Amino acid sequence: MFGLIGNIKAVPGQRDALLAILLENAGRMPGCLAYVVAEDTADAEGIWITEVWDSAASHKASLSIAAVRDAIDRAKPIIAGFGQFIETRPRGGHGLAAIAPA
Repeated sequence: MFGLIGNIKAVPGQRDALLAILLENAGRMPGCLAYVVAEDTADAEGIWITEVWDSAASHKASLSIAAVRDAIDRAKPIIAGFGQFIETRPRGGHGLAAIAPA
């Protein structure tokens, strides 16, 4: 499996709009096992995204899906910046228990 945990900062006052865009395609990306978008409770403009994919190749391929490209293009103007992005190797957990670790 392949995982990403990342932080995005919205332009002031645009977090809800950015959240809506980020959630549009959740669950409709081949190979995506989990995609969680959360508000940062300590930063009024911060968003955390946690993703689990069956492989890094599936994640990379998702970036060429037309709906994902469109969402990225619409999100760009309301993104103020990016914080940490960390790659992980998920080993299981609630919702992922049926996936055998590689």
